[in-house]
Amino acid sequence: MTAASLGNAARPFTPAALAALVPAGTRLLALGEPTHGAEEFLDLRNELFRHLVVEHGYRSIAVESDCLAALTVDAYVGGADGALDTVLREGLGHGFGAYAGNRELIGWIREFNASAGAGERIRFYGADGPLEYTGAAAPGPALLRLHDFLADRLPAELLPGREELLLLCGPDERWTEPAATRDPSRSVGRTEDAVRLRLLADELSLLLAAHRPQCHEDEDALWRAELDARTATGLLRYHAATAGDGPDRLNSLMRQRDLMIADNLEAVLRREARRGPTLAFAHNRHLQREASRIPLGDHQLLWWSAGSLLESRLGDGYAFLATTFGHRAPDDHPAPDTLEGLLATLPYPRAVLDPKQLAPAVRELGGVKARVPADHTYFGLDPAALEQVDAVVFVRGIARQQGLFGGGEA
Repeated sequence: MTAASLGNAARPFTPAALAALVPAGTRLLALGEPTHGAEEFLDLRNELFRHLVVEHGYRSIAVESDCLAALTVDAYVGGADGALDTVLREGLGHGFGAYAGNRELIGWIREFNASAGAGERIRFYGADGPLEYTGAAAPGPALLRLHDFLADRLPAELLPGREELLLLCGPDERWTEPAATRDPSRSVGRTEDAVRLRLLADELSLLLAAHRPQCHEDEDALWRAELDARTATGLLRYHAATAGDGPDRLNSLMRQRDLMIADNLEAVLRREARRGPTLAFAHNRHLQREASRIPLGDHQLLWWSAGSLLESRLGDGYAFLATTFGHRAPDDHPAPDTLEGLLATLPYPRAVLDPKQLAPAVRELGGVKARVPADHTYFGLDPAALEQVDAVVFVRGIARQQGLFGGGEA
């Protein structure tokens, strides 16, 4: 690859330059990040989203965070009373409420919505399940809300008894036992109660789907009921995978999580179909079109990412923009023969690259390697997968994140 061929593929980052590479007909625009907690990527996301709203009619954003907790954020940006600090703490999972870029995004959406018409307001969604690094939420609250929604609309004889659901669910603490993350024997996900709950959750979800026409009078309530149905069934599957003790256990957990992300994003698209496209923001590993791989000791996790699932469902309606970086303070530099090492020679602090030009240039050069991360907190881009990306954004340097995502303690 010559300096000229690399330069031909690159231009300075502007939101308009990045949006120009988004294919026509895109319904879900997925913007990935190579790590979490780096303000540089949150700022980039915010700049792009403002441009998409103003110039391209986007009216929704979904982030890698708890889909139920995000309802608090959506209410706030819609004008509900509340302190922003509380909304950030309670409405964003994974500790993401601590980051300035997320505070700025939520504040901007609320300000935009204050002067927007009812049909023009921006909605905020969580794409992830109610999952944290310490484990998954209990399925009971979502399952009971679903039951109550149906009980208000359907004959009682069609529904399982609420008392049975309460008894089978038990206290939430039996589901949220942190030790179950590492020790399958501590999980209740495959007990007789859990197996029975999965059957009842499936029956309730089927009833909701079969009687959807008569539940359509309150679209917001129906949306919440369908969200509860997806969440309850997804959590029960996840807890069952947590209780598994076979060699595929961790792969199964990753599959279950990305399936929940894909299902949530597809549901968002159905809801937003008449209002405009949606921007999704999550880790590259969740949004990429190819299967995801993560090295874990002597093993490698392998599963179909949410992006690959959505690509198979949406076809040309799905687009993926990948981001990556060069230097991370204080002393993490990419090797010169990696993709990031090559991109670090560009004259721009932030660059937009067209994969249609970048991929053939990388092939012509040969020997371009994937970056070996300095630690577990990020992943470089695979040079062999550039043709499965619609655009690349390269950030020359980022600060080291604080806490868990910087390699320290949470």
